[in-house]
Amino acid sequence: MVTYVSALFYGVGGIVVAGVALLVAFQEKLVYVPVLPGLSKSYPITPSRLNLDYEDVWLQSSDGVRLHAWFIKMFPHCRGPTILFFQENAGNIAHRLEMVRIMIQKLKCNVFMLSYRGYGASDGSPSQHGLTKDAQAALDHLSQRTDIDTSRIVVFGRSLGGAVGALLTKNNPDKVSALILENTFTSILDMAGVLLPFLKWFIGGSGTKSLKLLNFVVRSPWKTIDAIAEVKQPVLFLSGLQDEMVPPFHMKMLYAKAAARNSQCTFVEFPNGMHMDTWLSGGEVYWKTNMQFLEKYAPEKGRTIREGK
Repeated sequence: MVTYVSALFYGVGGIVVAGVALLVAFQEKLVYVPVLPGLSKSYPITPSRLNLDYEDVWLQSSDGVRLHAWFIKMFPHCRGPTILFFQENAGNIAHRLEMVRIMIQKLKCNVFMLSYRGYGASDGSPSQHGLTKDAQAALDHLSQRTDIDTSRIVVFGRSLGGAVGALLTKNNPDKVSALILENTFTSILDMAGVLLPFLKWFIGGSGTKSLKLLNFVVRSPWKTIDAIAEVKQPVLFLSGLQDEMVPPFHMKMLYAKAAARNSQCTFVEFPNGMHMDTWLSGGEVYWKTNMQFLEKYAPEKGRTIREGK
């Protein structure tokens, strides 16, 4: 006769096994969401709808995947900073156009928006290995352009885009002037327990009490906490304290890790900022923060902003 304890043990064990099986089979569906529910993979609008001057750019990653991007300029011969924009995990670059439109106006910059593989008009299927190559292809393209100031390339990433951007910035100290992270996670290993709470006992990053027995099954760990520790360029951390997806303490941990080795780190909190709307709820303070960072760390040639000015 099966005892109550045995039944409980087998029941819990079955739930864990089922959960792990789901994680192994569908983890990319949790990390990468190229198509929002009820919508198509195609772009709902293009920059022209918002009266933005843009160029369709087609790239090829180092493994041969064809990628699409939009290069949007404030005006045709704008030599201001160029922001390499990496989006969150859900939807495509068209869903960020309103934010980018305001970014261009407020920061007097160009913006290069990359569609990750499997997103928008880009070919392929998303993975950490693939997105790392995609980001490098985008940066290499910008670095070879003659119509921008290549000494003023700044990487901006929100959430998943922050993980992509941190790794790219670490790998390219001579091509990226500065990095801006917004509402980014420490790692997908740490986020596993947020998305599926029972997994926090089996999957986790170096700063957690997890047994880490199942870390090996995670195919896209995105260890931002490790990448940011090696970034030598200036970093601006923008944290929405009402973030409902990534716990705000993740951003504090990233800042602490970076600031331990990098004196050019700035951390700014936005009390009403949620995961996707910190740029909106932050109002003028948000844009002023970004502008001051760019003026200091990606200034015009021959013009520098001294410490404290």
